[in-house]
Amino acid sequence: MIYEGTVGSTGISLATLCRARGYLAHICMPDDQATEKSNLLLKLGAEVERVRPAPIIDQNQFVNKARSRAAEQTEDPSRSGRGFFADQFENEANWRAHFDGTGPEIWRQTAGHVDAFVAGAGTGGTIAGVARYLKPRLPHLRVVLADPPGSGLYNRIKYGVMFDPTEKEGTRRRHQVDSIVEGIGINRVTANLEAGRELIDDAVRVNDQQALSMARWLVEKDGIFVGSSSCVNCVAAVKTARALGPGHTVVTILCDSGTRHLSKFWAKVGNVGGDGHSNLDDVLDAVP
Repeated sequence: MIYEGTVGSTGISLATLCRARGYLAHICMPDDQATEKSNLLLKLGAEVERVRPAPIIDQNQFVNKARSRAAEQTEDPSRSGRGFFADQFENEANWRAHFDGTGPEIWRQTAGHVDAFVAGAGTGGTIAGVARYLKPRLPHLRVVLADPPGSGLYNRIKYGVMFDPTEKEGTRRRHQVDSIVEGIGINRVTANLEAGRELIDDAVRVNDQQALSMARWLVEKDGIFVGSSSCVNCVAAVKTARALGPGHTVVTILCDSGTRHLSKFWAKVGNVGGDGHSNLDDVLDAVP
């Protein structure tokens, strides 16, 4: 049995691979995530355990719960086989996969002409792996973190301090849910992010309304239907492109489909009308 704590996307990949390789997947995920994700996991044959959102120091936090479930199976003589905890946040096979795969793919598709790479960080594996591959080949490359509200990574990259305004005295909640964005943003530096942290040059904060507005813009203008993490990446990519000016190549990642976000993120976006009169400046200037 393969165990993982995930907000959805990694769990879906694991569930697919587990079935193909003859294993079972047990996925622990926060119960405030879009139901489409857990429903899809169940259709893929995974066991799904939804838990209350909690900080990483809490043993009932979804990652810690998956780790303990794996240990329970391994230590129980009445159960066959053993439990393996995939540990996507700290397992450095994560960033290495992007070093071996995503980074070279970007290099090939752009013929080595990239001025900036923009991505959010859930585990940090994507931005770290890509940065470690591209930076030695493109010393001028700007690596930019896209970060949603409630995450401390923006300030960690910009100022060297892991802090978010929602954590200041008088505002911090025991179980913070500060953004409608799922899949990126975190309040600790994982082993995967640390692998490339010094290669990240800048960070862009993206608020919920900007992400929601970008979701509509992408459908209206490009027919692209993506989830919240991708919208955050796109807002940060546009801001980065405008800062660099014309003639530069900016690469980002569309990492989640809108079909996995219908009940939460896209419920807030609403239906997209046919007028198509939205303005990109309005997207970037949107306020909560």
